[in-house]
Amino acid sequence: MKQKQSELTVITKAKDLCSYVMQVTQKSPKHFRYTYVSRLQNIALDVVENLFRANDVFVSRENTYAQRERLAYQRAAMTDLKVLGYISLLAMEQNCILSKQYEQIARQLTDCQNLLGAWMNSDRKRLTL
Repeated sequence: MKQKQSELTVITKAKDLCSYVMQVTQKSPKHFRYTYVSRLQNIALDVVENLFRANDVFVSRENTYAQRERLAYQRAAMTDLKVLGYISLLAMEQNCILSKQYEQIARQLTDCQNLLGAWMNSDRKRLTL
């Protein structure tokens, strides 16, 4: 998967996470399809969607509405990442995904959370100076 030159690293990492979740859940037992599998897939997609929406909001110091709008999308993505972590833990405990798959998801989640937190801090510092 090639990264566009202007794409944020957090978006690239979230897309990688989403692809990985899609890949591992395809091999999950069928009886988990409408519980863990659909939730994991949908939340992973929601993370990417919220990051795209946040990145598409043009923010400036003067436009406080845009600042709040971007922050709302960023917070939604952060919450989705936390929920994805919890549901993937449950999925592992119920043998829907393997422990090594959960560990990989957890690593990628941590990367995304750290990058998203850095983006939020960068916006806050840049817009409050």
